[in-house]
Amino acid sequence: MKKILITLLLLNFTLVAEELVIGEKRIEPGVVFIFEGAIKDHIMPMGMHLDEKNTHVHIEARVNWDEKNIPEGTPAGGFVPYLNVTAIVTNQKTGLQTFVDLVPHINLIDNFHYARNISLPGDIDDLYSVKFSVLPPSQTDLALHKDWLDSYGETVMSGCDFTYKNIYFGDICRATRN
Repeated sequence: MKKILITLLLLNFTLVAEELVIGEKRIEPGVVFIFEGAIKDHIMPMGMHLDEKNTHVHIEARVNWDEKNIPEGTPAGGFVPYLNVTAIVTNQKTGLQTFVDLVPHINLIDNFHYARNISLPGDIDDLYSVKFSVLPPSQTDLALHKDWLDSYGETVMSGCDFTYKNIYFGDICRATRN
């Protein structure tokens, strides 16, 4: 019985871990971005998030400190909080777009990340471009100590945009977590 339970848990983990990597990027001072399309999921609180059955994909930005070459005192691989992350998903065939603010989420696979369930602006088998925009925390969201200011300036990182084209979401849209 114990072996069956472990096998079922491992199988479930494998299904949950399926994600479409859209792109990866590293910027100074050691912030690593991994942008993904994941299997849509049940997200709480329900009043703030689209219902899983009314969406196609869970769009994600995993934003963490690099494992090396990072600011002193920064946790290697740790989540970078208080960023403002948005995504514009554009259907390359029709030009229709979906805009979404990605908000902090937590789960047992990725831990902290920025994400939202979304409906694609067109057929799941169309090709899409995705533009991720990231702004640093505002001065009211994050206070900076003098040692950070002296070493890195008045922000955690610069604002940046990342655009990826010819993204096919069909397979991830058809996948399920159950």
